[in-house]
Amino acid sequence: MPASPIRKLVPYADQAKKKGIKVYHLNIGQPDIKTPEVVFEAIKNIDLNLIAYSPSQGYENYRKKLAGYYQKNNIDITADDILVTTGGSEALSIAIGSIADPGDEIIIPEPFYANYNGFAKQNAVNVVPIHSSIDDNFALPPIAEFEKLITPKTKAILYSNPGNPTGYVYTKEEISALRDLALKYDIYIIADEVYREFIYGDTTHHSILHEQGMENHAIIIDSVSKRYSMCGARIGTMITKNKTLMQTAMKFAQTRLSPPTLGQIASEAAIDTPQSYFDEVIGEYKERRDTLVRKLKEIPGVKVAEPKGAFYIIAELPVDNTDKFAQWLLENFSDNKETVMVAPASGFYSTQGQGTREIRMAYVLKKEDLIRSAEILKKAITLYNNQSY
Repeated sequence: MPASPIRKLVPYADQAKKKGIKVYHLNIGQPDIKTPEVVFEAIKNIDLNLIAYSPSQGYENYRKKLAGYYQKNNIDITADDILVTTGGSEALSIAIGSIADPGDEIIIPEPFYANYNGFAKQNAVNVVPIHSSIDDNFALPPIAEFEKLITPKTKAILYSNPGNPTGYVYTKEEISALRDLALKYDIYIIADEVYREFIYGDTTHHSILHEQGMENHAIIIDSVSKRYSMCGARIGTMITKNKTLMQTAMKFAQTRLSPPTLGQIASEAAIDTPQSYFDEVIGEYKERRDTLVRKLKEIPGVKVAEPKGAFYIIAELPVDNTDKFAQWLLENFSDNKETVMVAPASGFYSTQGQGTREIRMAYVLKKEDLIRSAEILKKAITLYNNQSY
């Protein structure tokens, strides 16, 4: 199993804190935005004398309410098309396990969410990466390049939209091209859409289930974690209209018994979150994105891919190796007893040697902290490069 590039440096951060150093955490997508009040009201008013197992597919009333949410987003599904999971992570693992046998392959545009590697490894499935570049903002690679990688063992193409770690939002044309490929080769499209709400500017989100003819070929992965700032609730969903696939997924769901009971109660309440909450949150994230992009561009030698969604940035730094640099930031550097923690981007690639000069940063801190983090990063790069080894 691969180590998480997002969490593997935690021991170094803990040591830095023990030395009295303040660490700005830009390494992990843990929002500081408050969870909607309706969620806490539901938790306070839980009227139970027993916390029992829920159904393996999830509570029906929650799934029905979820179906209504998706229908408002022009995704035509019913409660029977939804499997409630323990976070989006379990949804991904169940989806991969349901469609692929050991030795099968899944094509993923890289850089990608690092734990995709882990979910594939759990199921003895091989990741086949296809490279996207910071030079074109990590747009979808040409479809002809995908076709070159398809073999009899190819079971799916997996992507996140908006992208983690890139923040890229796929266009309708790009999603339609993937649809055509799935139908041509009879493979699945697994669309990780957990950041659906977080779109900035004039860009719009296009779901794989907006596409015609994908009833038997589309799988959506979703979660309440980022949408409602409820990472600890551990409630996600796997969505498919393919009945045979859902029957297989249910075997995995039954094996793990049930998704969290209290998390489902909180998540059902979250669906009633008013639009004003999202308007405020999206406005805040847009300002944070603009602030961090601007400050990073002021650092000599730094290249930035400007995200259109989610809350991540990939930046290329003028250093020899960002794995070494990220550890050095925590072990050997501070500016006025402050430093930053970033995620080295090599862990978001499957191709050996890719991303070694890139980092992922999550703009989940308030703007003044992002400004300070960029200042620290600028000083650190200069000092790091002036060292003698």
